[in-house]
Amino acid sequence: MRRNSFWLALSLVLMVVSSVVASAVQTSGYTVTVKDMSWETSNGESMSALLYKPNGVSADNKAPAIVVAHGWWNNKEMQDANYVELARRGYVVLSIDMYGHGDSDYLKYSDLAANGTGMYDGVKLLADLPYVDTSKIGVSGHSNGARAANFSVSIDDAADKQLIAAVFLVDNDPIYRDADGAYTDIYGDRDTGVVADQYDEFFFRSYSAEGVPLTSPRDYITTDNAQSFLNHGVDPTTDGEKREANTIYDDSNGIRVVYTPAQTHPWGTISKQTVSDQIDFWEKAFGAPNAIDSGSQTWQWKELFTTLGLVGFMIFLLAFARALLTTRAFAGLKADQPVAVANTRKGLGWFWGAMVVSALFSGVSYVLLSQATWIQGIAFNVVPTIFTQGAVFFIAFWAFINGIASIVIMGLSYLLFGRRNGMAPRTLGLLPGWRKFFQALGLAAVTVTAAYLIVFFFSWLLKTDFRFWVVAVKDFGADKLWIALLYVPFFLVYFLANSVAINVFNRFTLRGKEWLNTAVLALVNALAPIVLVVAQYVTFFITGEPIPGFGGIFSIWLFPVILILAATAVLSRKLYRVTGNPYIGGFISAAVVTLVAVTNTLTVIY
Repeated sequence: MRRNSFWLALSLVLMVVSSVVASAVQTSGYTVTVKDMSWETSNGESMSALLYKPNGVSADNKAPAIVVAHGWWNNKEMQDANYVELARRGYVVLSIDMYGHGDSDYLKYSDLAANGTGMYDGVKLLADLPYVDTSKIGVSGHSNGARAANFSVSIDDAADKQLIAAVFLVDNDPIYRDADGAYTDIYGDRDTGVVADQYDEFFFRSYSAEGVPLTSPRDYITTDNAQSFLNHGVDPTTDGEKREANTIYDDSNGIRVVYTPAQTHPWGTISKQTVSDQIDFWEKAFGAPNAIDSGSQTWQWKELFTTLGLVGFMIFLLAFARALLTTRAFAGLKADQPVAVANTRKGLGWFWGAMVVSALFSGVSYVLLSQATWIQGIAFNVVPTIFTQGAVFFIAFWAFINGIASIVIMGLSYLLFGRRNGMAPRTLGLLPGWRKFFQALGLAAVTVTAAYLIVFFFSWLLKTDFRFWVVAVKDFGADKLWIALLYVPFFLVYFLANSVAINVFNRFTLRGKEWLNTAVLALVNALAPIVLVVAQYVTFFITGEPIPGFGGIFSIWLFPVILILAATAVLSRKLYRVTGNPYIGGFISAAVVTLVAVTNTLTVIY
């Protein structure tokens, strides 16, 4: 227990240090005030946002202001690199939860474009603040956030008074043509910039009349679309000069620039180069109140320490659960580590064979699901169902069928090998009895609740959470608990079956080292997603396009899955070693993964 006390203390230290340092970075040493806002917009919906106000800004010292927006299936915290660096340079920054995301209200799928998916509501809010220079209000967004910026420009054009002075689009196309198909410039005299990644999974392609891609993203700057944009909407086949990437063209009717970094679509949210391009653009468009070189960036420190906080959160789940085993309520769960299954050549054959089959089924089933029309309709929320978070349903259903497959593989393994070689499921924890089963459920509930109380505390106190890139543990509203009930049964089937497979059916020693067994199981747990991601991006970098028939969004969804599957394998194995009960880790994993999933995505209503 002394050793466990160390890990519990370390987890708390990591989370405290993570939150304090992340807060210091995002406030630029507490020279920027952060407000977590929620307000009723003009269309009667509630919108959530983080407002970053430099302390020197006032009605007598007004500052330029920028609305920043995340992409589809994300939330306002995903713009942290931008709001940290822009606020540090003296801009007022509003990072919004677009409608259907984070803590903002849900809208019908057909209404998600309302008020620029909420971005234009943010523009109007900034225009009413006394310390904002209303002649210098800009909008910027990544992916769907860039689409929101395009929507907002159109809304602004139709308004009695135009509010948007500049636009910066990250990883989404500008508008090139009008309703009649003629080249156009909807941005007018607004300064406008674009980040067009050379390996963007979705955008920056030219298409034939039949919808066949003619050019890849890495050739974007040579296309008529790019040249028309850089020349303010002229037809490039008859007019305009040939313009280059990464050059700011400052014409009398507004700035135009296209940046083309050699990176992928999701990398745009965590790219030093893209942040630098963003800083340079706003410096040119508005002038920075605090001039700091664009290469001088501090947001990476926030990312580093929130990652340490995420590690601390995972350690806490394990250490706190083990600490609960010393209490009267859960002491009955503690048990000696079950003995290893006989380490015979045949046994190891089944060990490796079962893992290979599981990994193959995992990868093949994922690809097949990604190509199934019926589940795409649910995943992208175009088919009305009770599953209002389509992306979560896709991953949850994939997990479910892999859980069922795992049960089948374990059954065959027991019938064909285990039973004949002295394997005793009851001794190994498969049948612990109903009392211990429900004790395991109770211990998991207390552990997850305690862990999230820490998350909520630091969110309230310091406006921070625990995250690394696309994996985020954050606070949430009560509505997300109800939504979680839709998906937790799917995840329970997978993580309970996975924990049983890892612990009960894989109690083989590898070179006599428990840590080696655990490491192999963690790797194999995540092996199929790793192989799919590597195959996708090796193909993309060589050919300029993703694997035909395997859409880019499906490989992007695997990024967090890789980390989650590896981490939960370690968690369940460690808990099994002190309890002989495989269900504790399964319950904890299912609960946490469900909450992480439903709090970091899009919710729609029908």
